[in-house]
Amino acid sequence: MAVSDDNIIEKMSDLAAKVSHHNYLYHTEDSPEITDIEYDMLVRELQELESAYPKLVLKNSPTQDVGSNISEAFSPVEHRVPMMSLDNSFNFEELEAWTLRVQKGLDSGVDVDNLALTCELKIDGVACSIIYENGVLVQAATRGNGKVGEDITDNVKTISVVPHKLKGKVPKVIEVRGEIYMPVQAFDDLNKIQEASGEALYANPRNTAAGSLRQKDSAVTATRGLAFWAYQLGHVEGDVDLESHSQSLDWLSSLGLPVNPERKVIAGLDQIKEFTDNWLKHRYDLDYEIDGAVVKVDAFNFQRLLGATGRAPRWAIAFKYPPEEKSTLLKDIHVSIGRTGKATPFAVLEPVFVGGSTVGMATLHNEDQVNIKDVRPGDIVVVRKAGDVIPEVLRPVLSERKLESNAWAFPKNCPSCGEPLRRPEGESHIFCFNFSCSAQQQGRLSYFTSRVAMDIEGFGESTVALFVKENVISDVADIYSIDWEAVSAFEGFGELSVSNLRKAIESSKSKPLASLLVGMGIRHLGPAGAELISTHFGHLDKIVEAQVDEVAGIEGVGPTIAASVVDFFNSEDSKALVEKLRIAGLNFVGPVRGDIEQTLVGKTIVISGSVEGFTRDGAIKAVKDRGGKSPGSVSKKTDYLVIGENPGASKLSKAEDLGISTVNADSFITLLEAGSI
Repeated sequence: MAVSDDNIIEKMSDLAAKVSHHNYLYHTEDSPEITDIEYDMLVRELQELESAYPKLVLKNSPTQDVGSNISEAFSPVEHRVPMMSLDNSFNFEELEAWTLRVQKGLDSGVDVDNLALTCELKIDGVACSIIYENGVLVQAATRGNGKVGEDITDNVKTISVVPHKLKGKVPKVIEVRGEIYMPVQAFDDLNKIQEASGEALYANPRNTAAGSLRQKDSAVTATRGLAFWAYQLGHVEGDVDLESHSQSLDWLSSLGLPVNPERKVIAGLDQIKEFTDNWLKHRYDLDYEIDGAVVKVDAFNFQRLLGATGRAPRWAIAFKYPPEEKSTLLKDIHVSIGRTGKATPFAVLEPVFVGGSTVGMATLHNEDQVNIKDVRPGDIVVVRKAGDVIPEVLRPVLSERKLESNAWAFPKNCPSCGEPLRRPEGESHIFCFNFSCSAQQQGRLSYFTSRVAMDIEGFGESTVALFVKENVISDVADIYSIDWEAVSAFEGFGELSVSNLRKAIESSKSKPLASLLVGMGIRHLGPAGAELISTHFGHLDKIVEAQVDEVAGIEGVGPTIAASVVDFFNSEDSKALVEKLRIAGLNFVGPVRGDIEQTLVGKTIVISGSVEGFTRDGAIKAVKDRGGKSPGSVSKKTDYLVIGENPGASKLSKAEDLGISTVNADSFITLLEAGSI
């Protein structure tokens, strides 16, 4: 039976809608609902239909797009040269087909088996464009939809490996393209903080890196440990004598930019296979995630000859690695209680090697996820750790399920204290609300002493567990009234170790107010939010008395954190804790703001070049201290462009085009004091 055009168009429309939806979730919301491979297969299915029925291709098909729409939270940046995507291959037959297309596109005299190709690792991160003018970093942007990205200049400047100034002699303008990623160790550390604070764990480094880049407050981005690999030279204004991609990477490295060392110039399919097979085997030896390899024609003259389609260069292709999944026995489902009382189910597995490590436990997230997946103790389950650091139970193997199997039910009582568990209305998690629950006590104490909070050296989880078990401490204030004579009788606590621990505890009394706020374990409140709140109010007593609207009004805080902070200090237990900490002599005073008049509230001031008397960051801080905003690029929302020494030509040109007032460095102080010129 022949398939009608209407049926084909309907199928294309359905696939296009799904691809666009998942594209938006991945690129704009950083919260994908499906795996990369599932998304790639949807795209592939749509592409095959379009290839078979070219006359029926939808006018706005997502197969012609790059990335997704940009977020309205950031100023738009128009790329000088479009940032294209890459075509994918999933097996060596497809790679071979690509080499044949390359052969066809080049002069007949070129032998593709001896053609120089560059093989690189495909970093699983976020594509970024960074522009340097006269060697100075002036702008960074996401890929966005390929033509217009998001201005993330301030956030990228917090990435320690990204140089603010290039080394040596450089062209007037140089655009560097690369991948911003979160190292596995940084991701692990971040999730330890999440776990200790009772918050949901981040799913994987790629999505976490993307979310970190899109923080409105660059101070939050600075805490995330992001890194960068440069993988391509983009737009250049000035003379650069380079003949190949591999030469350009060596040159970028000589300028001080981080370029991934695991790259190789090769020729022919056999050497491509050797490279890709090697890194498929060793991908988990790296401290960053890769999801494949990229193969590029090395010579620039051949790249120009091959050209590009509407969305991808013909001279490059990505070879995607499959996600790793293994089957194993789900021995049991347990529930852990975090410091906020959140009850989280997790799978106890027959240990299995997957994703580069042996997995014995895996998250099940919450009650709803257990019910949706319908995994049960005794099931053979599929576990995935496809580069994701947190292993996940995907599904049961139903054909292996025993007839006597019963669905798992969430316990009604806390496994730690026995008190009833409750699920608040509108919440996806279940909680134990017994503040005296021993699991919560131990979690709160461990978090308080941890590096992210009060950083009391020598007061680790094992010490906390021992002191709680021996009734030496029950809440964080008890840390400052420990019976040291009793502790001296414990094994391993000799005179020197007791002396060192006492000194560390005493030293912690003078820690910043933000550290104390974090240590109190207020739900949703992390280091960046604590810093903003402590700076705004200047004293813990003012924070205790604050109303939700007042806290939520602090830029970078928001209503969720504000409500959580106010609810915390409204509880009698918290008020009693504050008084105990006051008696113990802890620092309640926040950073000194000074009486800086808020002259620039509602104003957007862009700084270009160096302003005498200020570092670049200092000039931006001076604007922000007075209530203004200072993004990295000029837009129609900009009120003034401050022109210092060696300003960026593109910013000045754009300001002139938009009719934005410019201020010279000599008048910057006047602008700060008066709020206008």
